[in-house]
Amino acid sequence: MVDPPWDLLLTVAFVLTGTAGIWILVVCPPSGGETVLHVNHAAMSAAMILMIWVIVSDIAVWAQVALFAVLTLALLPALRGASDRTRRADVVGHLALNAAMIWMLAAMPLLMAGAHASDVQGHAGHGSAAAIAPAGHPPGWAIAVNSGFVVVCAAGMLWWLVRATAVREHRLPAIGHGLMAAGMGTMLFLIPA
Repeated sequence: MVDPPWDLLLTVAFVLTGTAGIWILVVCPPSGGETVLHVNHAAMSAAMILMIWVIVSDIAVWAQVALFAVLTLALLPALRGASDRTRRADVVGHLALNAAMIWMLAAMPLLMAGAHASDVQGHAGHGSAAAIAPAGHPPGWAIAVNSGFVVVCAAGMLWWLVRATAVREHRLPAIGHGLMAAGMGTMLFLIPA
């Protein structure tokens, strides 16, 4: 779980990103590939909020991992069908954020090894996996992988903020994607702290 004031700030950020994803789906329904992208965005926003506030069972965590794995596979045709480098970079950014989300869900017990024992045992239902983490500190390899995903999220945030300033018709989605990347990177940074 995330400590105050980050819990509220991140919740607001993810409510905004989720609302933007749903707004786009309802108000101006996109084409097939774009629909998957915005469904993915809305689902990720909801999952991030859930992760901030609710302790869920192992089954729920692995169901989320499966959901984001399926959504990642559903995004792959968009990569093949990307018409130019910019669009391809957008899709790669979404795939990278999905990988970061799957990592966050699966690795939370390792990353929270330095937290209070009761938090580690209960958070996100990862009690069984938390038992394999060394007492007191996350493993070095987990911190290294996590740091890599923080960098990926920061790069995604910068990419989509640049995209938001460069395009007129897709500004809202670009801002939403940038905010999602910033929020996810912040959570990944805070978890092992």
